[in-house]
Amino acid sequence: MASHNRKSVMLTTTGVARLLNVHINTVRRWSNRGILRAYRIGPRGDRRFKREEIDSFLTEGFEDILGNEDKVALMRR
Repeated sequence: MASHNRKSVMLTTTGVARLLNVHINTVRRWSNRGILRAYRIGPRGDRRFKREEIDSFLTEGFEDILGNEDKVALMRR
């Protein structure tokens, strides 16, 4: 039986948006800008995000790397 640990969990764009309480387009924009690292899967190139990396984003002072527009998106939550 395969063991699941929190570090191997992959999140969808929607899952990340819910976790960060931002719009999915914000997650896509951050991914396009390299703020969040996305892994493309399948023939459509769907984005997946490592839960471990999202947790790091939350704990490492993400406000320092965001522009004003992105800070506004976070303030709305």
